[in-house]
Amino acid sequence: MSFLTKIFGSRNQRLLKQYQKTVREINALEPQLETLSDEALQAKTAEFKARVAEGATLDSILVEAFAVCREASKRVLKMRHFDVQMIGGMVLHYGKIAEMGTGEGKTLMGTLPIYLNALSGKGVHVVTVNDYLAQRDAEWMGQLYSWLGLSTGINLSQLDHDAKQVAYGSDITYGTNNEFGFDYLRDNMVFEAKDRVQRGLNFAVVDEVDSILIDEARTPLIISGQAENHTELYYKINEVPKMLTLQIGEETPDGSGKIEVPGDYTKDEKAHQVLLTEAGHDKAEKILTQMGLLPEGASLYDAAHITLIHHLYAALRAHALYFKDQHYVVLNDEIVIVDEFTGRMMTGRRWSDGLHQAVEAKEGVRIQNENQTLASITFQNYFRMYTRLSGMTGTADTEAYEFQEIYGLETVVIPPNRPSQRKDRQDQVYKSAEEKYGAMLKDIQDCYERGQPVLVGTTSIENSELLSGILTKAKLPHNVLNAKQHAREAEIIAQAGRPQAITIATNMAGRGTDIVLGGNVAKQVQLIEANDALTEVDKAAQSQKLRDEWNSLHEHVVKAGGLHIIGTERHESRRVDNQLRGRSGRQGDPGSSRFYLSLDDQLLRIFAGDRVRAIMDRLKMPEGEPIEAGIVSRSIESAQRKVEARNFDIRKQLLEYDDVANDQRKVIYQQRNELLEAHDMTELMSSLRHGMFADIVHAHVPLESVEEQWDLPGLEAVLSAEWAIDLLLVKMAASEPSLTGEDILDRVHQAVNQAYDAKVAIVGKESFAGFERSVMLQSIDTHWREHLAALDHLRQGIHLRGYAQKNPKQEYKREAFELFAQMLDMIKNDVVRTVVTVRIQSREEIEAVEEQMALPQVENVHFQHADFDASASPEEIMAPAAFAADDQPELSYALKVGRNDPCPCGSGKKFKQCHGKLA
Repeated sequence: MSFLTKIFGSRNQRLLKQYQKTVREINALEPQLETLSDEALQAKTAEFKARVAEGATLDSILVEAFAVCREASKRVLKMRHFDVQMIGGMVLHYGKIAEMGTGEGKTLMGTLPIYLNALSGKGVHVVTVNDYLAQRDAEWMGQLYSWLGLSTGINLSQLDHDAKQVAYGSDITYGTNNEFGFDYLRDNMVFEAKDRVQRGLNFAVVDEVDSILIDEARTPLIISGQAENHTELYYKINEVPKMLTLQIGEETPDGSGKIEVPGDYTKDEKAHQVLLTEAGHDKAEKILTQMGLLPEGASLYDAAHITLIHHLYAALRAHALYFKDQHYVVLNDEIVIVDEFTGRMMTGRRWSDGLHQAVEAKEGVRIQNENQTLASITFQNYFRMYTRLSGMTGTADTEAYEFQEIYGLETVVIPPNRPSQRKDRQDQVYKSAEEKYGAMLKDIQDCYERGQPVLVGTTSIENSELLSGILTKAKLPHNVLNAKQHAREAEIIAQAGRPQAITIATNMAGRGTDIVLGGNVAKQVQLIEANDALTEVDKAAQSQKLRDEWNSLHEHVVKAGGLHIIGTERHESRRVDNQLRGRSGRQGDPGSSRFYLSLDDQLLRIFAGDRVRAIMDRLKMPEGEPIEAGIVSRSIESAQRKVEARNFDIRKQLLEYDDVANDQRKVIYQQRNELLEAHDMTELMSSLRHGMFADIVHAHVPLESVEEQWDLPGLEAVLSAEWAIDLLLVKMAASEPSLTGEDILDRVHQAVNQAYDAKVAIVGKESFAGFERSVMLQSIDTHWREHLAALDHLRQGIHLRGYAQKNPKQEYKREAFELFAQMLDMIKNDVVRTVVTVRIQSREEIEAVEEQMALPQVENVHFQHADFDASASPEEIMAPAAFAADDQPELSYALKVGRNDPCPCGSGKKFKQCHGKLA
């Protein structure tokens, strides 16, 4: 600690001191508010809203609003906010992250800033990690909000459009991060302003902020449509990895490392990558040639076969790096990804780059089609759009730097309401996994005999099932939680504090639910109170009996040492380990924790295994004896820091690239929204037309040029052929010697405007504006989709620019900007071309065409070519003639003829030089 920190305190301490003063002001209002009737207290909401509408800031009414919310909570929820919860509420309101230990009451704390910010009428979003928690919190805390006169909405994934609009129209909306992000993207794909569901992004409280803004931010949200189908190819390529062998050991340039087992590909677990060796490359080519996928003598790296190498690497990664029941599970003939941080199934999520299809082929399930990106955004860029963002979690401090760096969010550590009594013991490191599981079993048996509840945290489904097998063999009753359903998960977690309870859970299972020592009695009391068959007296008696029972169970568990946490291995993120530990020792309860590790664990094997093994050998440690030393725990922590830093780099890189797309996304979405809300399109379309035709004229009549440089015949031809505008510019120039380039531009604009006005006159201004709007939206959407695909391709190969001593990120920015400018030009060109050349048909014409379509089709129609008659109308020339001589060319009726195709009349000329001149 520095000299100045000793005198002035750290930034965290200074903030807490400042908020403590405000808490004293809030507490001073309590006696006065307790005397108010329910109606008078409820009327405060309308009073606050009126003050905010008149210009009062939310900060100025914070003290009163917090005091009112606390008093209402005492009456409705029978819970009074602690002073530390008041501090946490202020941290959230000021747009910071509140780190508060498990069981300190984050859900209740959130009601304070949510109530205060909902008074502005602009909406508050409460973001949770899953639908179950969103629904549970909305129903639970919604009682308080509705009592205070505010509406609560729940935004779930399966809701229909109207229900979503109602949810977003509420003062407070609960939902998951995915659903909020997808709704934002979907809102920017609608064709009518009334179809949007979200209002503006005002204030968000993110629950479990580390999980959402950090763990889940490594992959962007993508809405995609079906692309081309390569199903057959995946099944064929899936056979190749089975014929290739893994190389063990690596040859280094200085010859210090050696290959123990030569093979066809190498595997880098740190970087999660596989690479073909030279021998493997040749072998793969031979196999693919035998399969008939690669022509004889062709190379995998030929431009024509570049997709093959992409498919081959996807199949190799699926076989070498992705394992069933660890990275994914097979459910109802589908591959469902398992979240490595929560151990939960991520239904609906798919890996990109063909990896998901490769895993489907490996497991022999039905391969779903590849997708084309229609819209995408990263969580970082979505959440940074909120006017004010805040979050709460039990473990944010280890990631404080990233929160500050990427989101500009400061982390404030809030002290617990009661000091923690939990004892965190040193890690025990064993040589093999068998020894580790043996030691854990002893520890669990000891706790079971003493009646102490145990929570065992594992990092994968596979491990939890393995451990469950060991406990079943030892005849120890237990519950296993792994990524099945959140509601049951929460119930098991709630009862995991009963004496002798043994619960095995994948990472963070049941987050948002407290483990109460002696079991959660509140749930059982609720069931009794909801039972209408019982009289009030019976209800009270049974509830009291349950509470008395709970008191004796609680005492028993406290004497046995509280909840004991066992970690089966260290996670690559220290945060996840802290979350597991934090389940024990809530609200000053006793508790203990210990991690059991072996040198076979992934983290140790990759980062510290050799070093620790050398120490064990040097100390000549006997079988089954663990190392329990600070130096080992520190080396494991430094390994975790390395992985965290690497993951931070991955997220930062994803963000830096997405920032480029994000600036462009904002422009496109802003234009779309302006279009949806615009009633009058005249000005916009006029400027587009003028810009377009100015470019065309200047291409043939350059600015500040002399008459000799003009190409009027060329301009005349382009206007006639491409835009159906007939202007005799050559004649004009001959008859008006003083004609300037500006005059020519004016004449062209006049002619275009006349043609345009004539079309508008036929259908009416309003109808034509609707047509223009839909043409423009469609053009924007089509080109934006293609632009996203182009950016994807650009990003995949951009790192190779580094070999040319260029900065890949700068190159990406430059090229992405050029692509964007091209895209905007293409949109402008498309829209103007469609609007100017569209042919409006009158009602009579449409009816005539419909009648003609209804006529029986005449077979073997022939066209006859009379000598070219310049006076004949196009209709006469193109009309079917009487049946002609048999030697005339045979043509089908209602033929669509291209400008460069031979003329159907049989003259041998191109259509544009024959009847096309008139048509």
